[in-house]
Amino acid sequence: MATSPFSLQGRVALVTGGAQGLGLAIAAALSQAGAHVIVAARNAERVHAAAAQLARHGGSAEPLVLDITDEAAVDAAFAHVDAMHGRLDILVNNAGARKRSNMAHLDAADLREMLETNLVAPYALCRHAAQLMRRGGYGRIVNISSIAGQVARANDVLYPATKGGLDALTRAMAADLGRDGVTVNAIAPGYFATEPNQPMVDDASVAEWLRQRTALGRWGQPEEVAGAAVFLASPAASYVTGHVLAVDGGYLAHF
Repeated sequence: MATSPFSLQGRVALVTGGAQGLGLAIAAALSQAGAHVIVAARNAERVHAAAAQLARHGGSAEPLVLDITDEAAVDAAFAHVDAMHGRLDILVNNAGARKRSNMAHLDAADLREMLETNLVAPYALCRHAAQLMRRGGYGRIVNISSIAGQVARANDVLYPATKGGLDALTRAMAADLGRDGVTVNAIAPGYFATEPNQPMVDDASVAEWLRQRTALGRWGQPEEVAGAAVFLASPAASYVTGHVLAVDGGYLAHF
């Protein structure tokens, strides 16, 4: 029987921010597709629980406690991955930060802080991952951006700037790494019912706004972003690179 073009059997994947929300849904889907998933996040209790959850469902997973803004910790993490597995095939940069406010309440220090998490850290992880991927002439990098990288709202001034930068970085790295057999793409999620968004999920007025604003008329569920991640990480996307794939219920296409 021919191998599925979406199979990740035998691949090693690292998912940052993989202990909850979109990251956990992506980690679970990669695991179900056959990858060994290294679940990385800052909270030790959550990251161990997430890895155990994947294992209970028949997947292969391990926990990695990691603060992506800690350069020494990132260096050590990739040295550990190399020592344990000798390779890294898939990197999903999902960890991020957000401060919703306007320019009057956010200064340059706030911007630098968000840039460190949403742009500088993903770049550092990509550089480390690329070193391991070049060795085997194969790699898949998937950056989790946002529709906020393409459109903006009042009282959320910094997050769109950092995600727009991540979109541009995705294209630049795709151009830089393509000859090494490494593809670099991004996913731009729309409004998803995750733990950080729970106050908005519970707000009936937001649900009504989404009904009017999106083509599908509802919140997205975390597992609905997972298929896009598996696709971009799989052989099925071997000729896709430098692309930002919106998974947004039609938000960007609808007005």
